[in-house]
Amino acid sequence: MSSFPRALRRRWVIALVTLLLGQAAGEAQQPAAAPDQWDGVRALIRQTMAASNLPSVAVAVAKEGRILWEEGFGWADVERQLPATPHTMYSLASISKPITATALMRLVEQGRIDLDQPANRYLGAGQLTGLAGDASGATVRRVLSHTAGLPLHYQFYYTNNDYPPASNDETIARYGILVNPPGEVYEYSNLGYGIIDHIIARAAGVDYAEYMQREVFTPLGLTRTSIGIGPGLEAHVAQRYDERRQPIPFYDFDHRGASAVYASAHDLVRFGMFHLKARLPGQGPVLSDATIDLMREPVAPAGYGLGWSVAREPNGSVRLGHSGGMPGVATSLTLFPAEGVAIVVLTNVAGGNLGRISTAIAEVVLPELTEARRQAAQTQSPANTPASFAADPELVGEWTGTLRTWAGTVPMSLVVQSDGVVQAQVDGQAAAALQQASWRNQNLRGFFAGTVPTSDAGRWPHRIALNLRLRGETLSGMVSAQSGNYFALTSFASLTRKAARE
Repeated sequence: MSSFPRALRRRWVIALVTLLLGQAAGEAQQPAAAPDQWDGVRALIRQTMAASNLPSVAVAVAKEGRILWEEGFGWADVERQLPATPHTMYSLASISKPITATALMRLVEQGRIDLDQPANRYLGAGQLTGLAGDASGATVRRVLSHTAGLPLHYQFYYTNNDYPPASNDETIARYGILVNPPGEVYEYSNLGYGIIDHIIARAAGVDYAEYMQREVFTPLGLTRTSIGIGPGLEAHVAQRYDERRQPIPFYDFDHRGASAVYASAHDLVRFGMFHLKARLPGQGPVLSDATIDLMREPVAPAGYGLGWSVAREPNGSVRLGHSGGMPGVATSLTLFPAEGVAIVVLTNVAGGNLGRISTAIAEVVLPELTEARRQAAQTQSPANTPASFAADPELVGEWTGTLRTWAGTVPMSLVVQSDGVVQAQVDGQAAAALQQASWRNQNLRGFFAGTVPTSDAGRWPHRIALNLRLRGETLSGMVSAQSGNYFALTSFASLTRKAARE
C-alpha cells in the first residue's frame, strides 16, 4: 500500500483535475487564427469550381524569387480519388508555346539556328508553301510570333481512334501553307509551333521530347514536367474531363510543340520565375538574360513576342503570359517582370473562368496594379455592341475562284447580296448561308454548312469557316474544315468578283 497520505493524495488529484479543466477552458476561449491573405481567393476558387463543375484547380504564385502560395483543390482524378496538389501534373495546352520557344532559343544562342532565316532552311521533306506570299519571308522569328502567314490549325488524335497521328513532314507538306503574306498580319497558328518542334529535333539531332527533357526540364529542376505523360509519371497526372465530368480519352497532336507539355503548378511557377530572371538554387543557365529580354519583345504587327503574349497595364507595367484551352484543359500563366510576380492557375476541364481566379490572386500580391486597373476602368467608354453585318459595296456581287486543298483544287464561290445575305458554295455542293458574318479591317469572316473534300477532313462531320481578306479585286485567305474536338484543317481560297473579270 502506498505511504502517500490519503488526504494529500485527494488534494493533489483535485488540483490536477482543476488545472486540466482550466487549461481546456482557456484553450476553448483562445481567439481563432488570423485570416490567411489567400482565404478570399480560396473561397472564389471553391465557388468557381461549383459554378463551372470543375473537378480540380491548382494554383501557385511567386514574387521576387520566392513562392508565396501554392495549393490544390478538388480531385485531379475523380475515379481514382486522386486529390489535386501543387505537384499534380496538368495538360498545359498552349502554355506549351513559351516552353517550346525557350528550347528553340537555346539553339539560337548556340548559333545552330538563325531567327531571321527562312524556316524552310531547317525543315526536311515537309516544306512551307507560299500561296499568298513568298515562303522565304516565313522566317523562324515570324513563325514564333504567329506573323509568318501560316493558318489556323489544330488536330487531336485520340487513343480510341483507328488512325495514327500524321508525321511532322506530312502535316507541314499538307497544311504548311501561307494564307497571308509573311509579316502582314498576326494569325495564331498551332501549326507554327509544330513546325518549331520539328526544327528543334532536326537541328539538335534528337527527338523533340528528349531535347526538352535534357536541355530545359532537367536544368531548371522541373521534375514534374514532360512532353506528354513521361515514363514513371502516370500516377501524378490529372485526368482530362469534358463538361459533364466524363473522362476524355488521352489524345496527342501533330503540333506537339504548341500543345503537348504537362507540368505541375509548382513546376510551372518555377518556369515563370526563370523567365523573371529569378535564379533558383540548382537551376542551370538555360538562357542568358539578354535572350529572355528578346523573347519579350513584340514582333510587328503582333502583340506577341517569341512565345509570349505581351500587354501593357494601365500603370505602364508590362504583362507577359499565355493561356491554354482544349478538350479537358484550361490553363493560365501570367508574369509581371518589373514586379517579379508569376501567377499560375490550372484545371482539368475546358472553360472554368480562370481569369477571375488569376485576377483575384493579382489583387492580393499587386494591390497597386489593382488600383490602376480600377481607375482605368472608370475612364473607359462602354464597349460598342457590334453592328449587324451589312454588305460593303466593295463586297456586293458574285465571287468565283478556287479552293486549293492538299488533295487537289476545287471550285468555290460566294454571292454577296446588298441586304447582307451571303451564300457560299464549295465543290458543287448546295449553296449555304454564311452564319455570323462579319466585315472588319477588309476581312470577311463567318461559317457555313459544307464539307471540304479531303480524306482527313472527311473523318468527322464538320462545318466550314472562312477568313478572307480583300486585296484589290481579290478575296483570298483561309477556308477551314472545323470539327469541334477533332480538328481545324485549313485550305487556301482565292476568289475574284465576276464583274471585275468581264
